[in-house]
Amino acid sequence: MNPTMYSIILSNVAIGTIITMTSHHWLLAWIGLELNTLAIVPIIAKQHHPRATEATTKYFLKQAAASAMILFASTVNAWTTGSWDISQLTYPPACALLTLALSMKLGLAPLHFWLPEVLQGTSMNTALIIVTWQKLAPISLMFMVHNSINPMIMLIMAMISTLTGGWGGLNQTQMRKIMAFSSIAHLGWMAGILTLNQNILILNLSLYIIMTAPMFLMLKYTTSKTIKDLTTMWTTSPQIAAPLMILLMSLGGLPPLTGFMPKWLILQELVTYNLAPIATIMAISALLSLFFYLRLSYIATLTMHPTTTKDSNKWRFQPKPLTTPTMTLTILSLLLLPMTPLFCP
Repeated sequence: MNPTMYSIILSNVAIGTIITMTSHHWLLAWIGLELNTLAIVPIIAKQHHPRATEATTKYFLKQAAASAMILFASTVNAWTTGSWDISQLTYPPACALLTLALSMKLGLAPLHFWLPEVLQGTSMNTALIIVTWQKLAPISLMFMVHNSINPMIMLIMAMISTLTGGWGGLNQTQMRKIMAFSSIAHLGWMAGILTLNQNILILNLSLYIIMTAPMFLMLKYTTSKTIKDLTTMWTTSPQIAAPLMILLMSLGGLPPLTGFMPKWLILQELVTYNLAPIATIMAISALLSLFFYLRLSYIATLTMHPTTTKDSNKWRFQPKPLTTPTMTLTILSLLLLPMTPLFCP
């Protein structure tokens, strides 16, 4: 793709998200979502491969269906209440429909089936955009209407998402699919705290992006697309393998790393609201995710012999050095837990 056109398309992706995040009118928010979706479609399809075409088609159909549901829900609410203001979402059927539509846009279970397939058909850069930047607009809309969302619906979807993310990642060998199920699990934790404490939601989203971005960048620098590729990482690029191991454990929520902070705060908040059974189920599902993260870190750091793979080209690969932003994000994703009292006094 022409660099100028690529820059324009990326700018439209950013502008669409910003329009949605700053709007107070349902129609303007919908326009931002549509601009964002239409701009990301050529980025997914630019590889000219059947898998990329399939991923583009699936992504477009799901996002278009979710946008149509959002427009219908906002129209029904405006017809009932006489207001297009986002904060005036008071009609219960419209609230339920909007919750399902935004959950489909995010990839929350049980509306998650498109996310692993789409990520598997894209490049690492595009997958990074889908699991980080593309989550901001739907989550911002959920944040603005959190008073109107049924807490029980969000808690049920949160439990299903965390369990799906944990179970789904156990049986995968493709790194992009593993990261997709990781995203589903993290979104489940965000959904669980959405209606209870919005400050923890913002903290969780920020830490999720801070941890996920360097993970994808490291996978891109080492061209690791499968678990098999991780077996050569310690020999070809030990300077990346060591921080990658700790980063994987942080994503899994292993204390005392940063990834433990949002899970700790969310579980504490759930118990405060007398939701101990839901907190127990989500904590158990976090152990499933932690298991496959520990397995990946074990493969990446302790497989030290070239005989573990038959791919001879991998040994001639010279990885690029990690850039300063990547190292900064990696350090932040490892060392923020001691600052927890500053975020939540």
